[in-house]
Amino acid sequence: MSLQPTFSELQAQLKQRVIGQERLVERLLITLLADGHLLVEGAPGLAKTTAVKALADHLQGDFHRIQFTPDLLPSDVTGSEIYRPETGQFEFQRGPIFHNLVLADEINRAPAKVQSALLEAMGERQVSVGLRTFALDRLFMVMATQNPIEQEGTYPLPEAQLDRFMMQVLIGYPDAASERAILQLARNDYRMGQPQATVRISAEQVFAARQAVADVYMAEAVEDYVLALILASRDAAALDPELARWIAYGSSPRGTIALDRCARALAWLQGRDYVTPDDVRAMAFDVLRHRLLLTFEAEAEGVTTDQVIQRLIEHLPVAA
Repeated sequence: MSLQPTFSELQAQLKQRVIGQERLVERLLITLLADGHLLVEGAPGLAKTTAVKALADHLQGDFHRIQFTPDLLPSDVTGSEIYRPETGQFEFQRGPIFHNLVLADEINRAPAKVQSALLEAMGERQVSVGLRTFALDRLFMVMATQNPIEQEGTYPLPEAQLDRFMMQVLIGYPDAASERAILQLARNDYRMGQPQATVRISAEQVFAARQAVADVYMAEAVEDYVLALILASRDAAALDPELARWIAYGSSPRGTIALDRCARALAWLQGRDYVTPDDVRAMAFDVLRHRLLLTFEAEAEGVTTDQVIQRLIEHLPVAA
């Protein structure tokens, strides 16, 4: 039995709870299906926390929110050794990172040691404490948020650490119609309470869906298109000398893998068993946005990473 209708219903229900952020909902599900982690950047109050909590309500797993602050310690995330007088031994007390779905709120407010502790867990699916290593659950996903407005007291993530995130999604304010729907939803929730989730997905169903996503067919021409896009980000001189002047460093191989997985997940979510070039182009911005490092020249000219990606896409021939 196909799980695609179940995830389509899940997506529809999430959109009813997270109004005006359809892109965020879709990217959240794609990240879950592609077995990755998501970085979301947007102003406060744009349903970043609501989205991941709504997803957690529909999953048979546990959820934890970590509010990152400058005084946070790595042990506040990973856990620490606690001495038990009754036994005379140290016992490891697991931290919030051991939950299935973790919201790392305002990750750029934590110092480098805390960020690296979280990113080790994301990259290696394990936590190292002293001489011991503890494996994380197979169903493990981090959604981290950044506030682009206030930069005081923040510690920007280095590019090498940003690469651990499968996608970086930028979200903005909802339109007038969505804002009215949000107001009505909040009013109803205040009067009657939040409705119970009717779609519940088990960890086994998530793993089965991931396998189905991995089996989505990608033609060799589409695969060549993925590779051409990544390779062009590293050596754009052949396409456009101006692009080469703007790009300091291109995407890593992690970007290739992420673009492949995300394009497959998008195709599967849309009910197809094959990937098209449009799927690749649709995912290229969120997958590559944080993986391209621009030159000072590009920044001085006000060029954004999205503009560079758009130029790359325009210069590359469309796969057949």
